[in-house]
Order: sequence, then C-alpha cells, then structure tokens
Amino acid sequence: MRSERTREEGSSWVRVGRRYLAPLLVRRFPPEVPFGFLGRVVPTDADVDVVLEMHRIPDARALALAHGAEAVAEAELAAGGGSAAAELEVERAAAEALGRDVARRAQELWSVGLRCVAAGASRARAEAERLRLSERLAQYGFRTRVPRFEAGAILAATSMAADEPRPEGYWQTLPTDGLAALFPFADESVLEPTGILVGLSLANASPVFLDRWSHASHSWAVFGTTGAGKSFAAALTALRSRWVRPETRLIVLDPLGEFTPLVTAIGGTVVRPAAGGDVRFNPLDPDSTGGDRDEKALRVVGMLRALFPSVRDEEAATLASAVHRLYRGTAETPTFDDLIGEVERAPGGPGRLGTLLEVFRSGPLARVNGPTTFASDAPTVSIDLSGLAEEELPFHLAYLLDWTYGRLRAPAGPSLVVLDEAHLVARHDATAEFLDRLVRHLRHFDAGLLLVSQNPDDFLARPSGRSILRNVFATAFLRLPEVSRETREFFGLTPAEAEWLPKARLPRDAGYSEALWRVGEWHLPLAIVASTPEYEFLQSTLGRRPGRER
Repeated sequence: MRSERTREEGSSWVRVGRRYLAPLLVRRFPPEVPFGFLGRVVPTDADVDVVLEMHRIPDARALALAHGAEAVAEAELAAGGGSAAAELEVERAAAEALGRDVARRAQELWSVGLRCVAAGASRARAEAERLRLSERLAQYGFRTRVPRFEAGAILAATSMAADEPRPEGYWQTLPTDGLAALFPFADESVLEPTGILVGLSLANASPVFLDRWSHASHSWAVFGTTGAGKSFAAALTALRSRWVRPETRLIVLDPLGEFTPLVTAIGGTVVRPAAGGDVRFNPLDPDSTGGDRDEKALRVVGMLRALFPSVRDEEAATLASAVHRLYRGTAETPTFDDLIGEVERAPGGPGRLGTLLEVFRSGPLARVNGPTTFASDAPTVSIDLSGLAEEELPFHLAYLLDWTYGRLRAPAGPSLVVLDEAHLVARHDATAEFLDRLVRHLRHFDAGLLLVSQNPDDFLARPSGRSILRNVFATAFLRLPEVSRETREFFGLTPAEAEWLPKARLPRDAGYSEALWRVGEWHLPLAIVASTPEYEFLQSTLGRRPGRER
C-alpha cells in the first residue's frame, strides 16, 4: 500500500514510495476507433494503469446537447461555412442522427474521462513509458497532453459523485457506442459454425473461424510482400477447406509452380502446359461457355488484347470481326490456324496483326494451336505454368480462368479456385473485367476464388479491379512494404493499421505470419498459425524455387 509520507510531486510526475508515476491526459477523442482497441494500445508488458471514468448524462440534458450541436452547425453553415462547409455538414448530420437516437433511447450520452499513468522505478523510465503510450494513442487519432503542475489533480481518487477535482478539458461527451469502444475487454473473435481456423487474435489469442460458404460471396483475397507467407496461408486455407468439406473440388492456377509438390502429395493431378508438357488447352474451345459461341468470341478477344497490348484500335476491330466470323461460320471447334485464316481474309489483308498472330503457328505459343487434350474429373487439379515466358502468363491465366469457369458450370458440389500471382490478370483491362465477372458469378456455382497477390494497388488502379475487391468477402493483408492512400481509403484502414502493416512480423522472424484480416466490417489483427502436423506437411511440400521465394 502506498504511503503518503513518501509522496513527492514534480511538474509532471509524482513519486510515491520508490515508484514514479507519469500521468497522461487524453484531451480529445478521435471520430472513431476499432472496438476493443484499448487492449492493443496498452500491451500486457507495459507498466501503465488506465482509469476510465464515466457518468451518465440525464436524458433531457443529453437531448439538449445533441440539439445544441446541430443548431451550432446549422448556424455556421448558414453563415457560409467557408472551407469547413463539408465538415460542418457532416457534424450537422451526425448531431441530428444522435438526437434521434437519444430521443428513442437507442443511445445515451456520457461524460467520460480517460487517464493513463505510466510507472517506473525512475523518473526517466516512467516518462519514457509515457512517451511510448502517447505515440501509440496518437496512431489512433487521440490527442493527449502531459499535465503541467496538474499531476496531483489527475491522480486524485475517483468518487461516485463526479465531484473530484479534474483539470480543464478532462471530461469528454461520448455516446454509448463510443464509450463501449474504450473497454479493453472486448472479445473480437469470430466463431462461424463449420468455418475454418484462419488465425489467432494478436490481442488475446482467441481463435477466428470463418465459413466462406455462409456469405453472399465465397471469395477471399490474400496480399503480402515477398516472404510474408502468402503461399503458406493460401495452402493452409485450401487444406482446411478440404478437411471441413472433403467433397470440395480444388483447382490451382499456379504461375510459379509452387503448389505442384503439395497437390501431388494430396493425390491431385498436376498439369504442365509449357513446352514439352504433356497436355494442351485450346483457348478457342467454346466448351468453356457451354456452347455459347458469341460469349466465347468476346472472351477470346479479351485474351488476345492481354497478349498483344500494343494492338491499335483499327487492328482490334479487325481482330474482333475475325473472331466473331470464326464462331458464326462453323459449328466445329476452331483452332488458331482457323483464326489466322480469318484474319488473312479480312479486307485490306492481315497487316501487322497477321505478324503478331504468327506466334501461334511457328512461335512459342504454337503449343496451344490445336484441340484440347486434357480431360479429367479429378477433384484436385493444379495447372503448373512454370517454364512459360513471363510476358505470356496473363494470356495463359486468362484462357485457363475461362477453362476453369467452364469446369465449374457442371454441378459437382463446392469448389475452391486458387489464383496465384493474380496481379498478372488484374493489370489488363480485358482480363480484369473477365475476372470481375468470374468473382461475381462463382457463388451461383457454389464456388469461391482465393486471390493471392502482392499489392492491392494492382487492383485499385482499374474499375474492374475495384469491383473484384468489393465482391471479396474476406481480405488478409500480410506485411506490405507500404500502404498507399488508395488502399487506406478503399478498405477503411485506420492510420494505426496502415502504419502497422509494413511492420507486421514475418515467418522467418516469428515462426508465423501476422496479418490484418478485413472480414465484412471487422478488422482483425491475427497470427496465421498451423498445428505441428500442418506445418511439417506444408514445409515439406510447398515448392521453393531458386530466386522465386515468396
């Protein structure tokens, strides 16, 4: 028990016995904070006490405060508002909404005081702890100040009568929702029945289980820099999805061949379309659209635009006309020889377009010039594209996504498609638009997509990419080198979250990946962890190709 006989007070600290206390005053709260954030601001190893004081404001007074705030905003808007007009309009609308909530007793108003007291065996340690605390609070938008010659008033005991001395600016007015966010005891775990474990909360190690099949969109995305553990997280998600629902079909589009050993180990079929490979996919085969040849023509034009981004408008028109003539002129399955013939018969001759398409006759893409030779009903299929030229990968991924779409049309239970290096598709308008349609329609086939890529900015640069991300239910951000303004605004990340992501721990440092999961309205900092059998299995089967470590 502290003894008043050993008490000494300085300008901004108090010594009680052998301990120094350095109080910190919260003088302004931010507009919003994540629910239960306080448990992360004050970690368990910090020598900090947090005292939250609250006194309910009577209903009549609360309603008067809300109406008063609305009236002030309206008066300032009537006077012109100046450069702050937009902010004033937001304040007016918020005050009006709060008044309605108070009137129908959906919200109450509270006088709230939050004081933090850092402690240490020396004055320097206590003040250093206070500085760190102030910096963490600032990341969430709090404004704090060190009390000067007010430390005693800050540390005065709390009474139930709200008449204890407190410095000016100590009391803030908050609604019930704002007050609830200050409690550090919030349980932010998500436990969806029949879901899979996606991670453990970094705040309290509570598990988070998500069931992709219980939501309107069955698609997820994983973003992270090289070495952040994207491939591990994607493989772990796929395995757990299969364990929970063994009937789930799994299709992996694998540009780097990283998943080949894993798929082989679980008894799946691995397909290698590269030169010397044992199969061929015909990108022109209309089977992927259920025989809808007009729809197939549109997809083929998009694939070729991704392969030949330098095609001029007049060449694109010639190509589109040739493709549509090809599908309307015969009921047979066309090949690229047939398409080149249509281009050569176009008015004015093939021109430069014919030279470009020659790659399908005598160039490296001659391997896709011919009928499809792959047919398999295997529940797990991985298409290994390693060995193909990097500039060709968007084209290959485009027609393989088309093939995948056709395979999913056949009813066969739930399906999960893993698309690695998804930015290769998102960077081209035509293929990004097709991927957008795929994400929006997959749920009709009881299927979901797991997008794996390095940076969300590759998607945000195009309207179709933004649509893709809007239709993804859960997004996991592992470490990112930086978080752009576009990413912060699109995903509603707080400044603290944006600052934390470039510092998220890596598997090589912590033995697991740290990630921020955006799941609907939840923002969940999680550790992506595996059991010992899972870890050993994935470590032994995930490919590690020289120079391509992810």
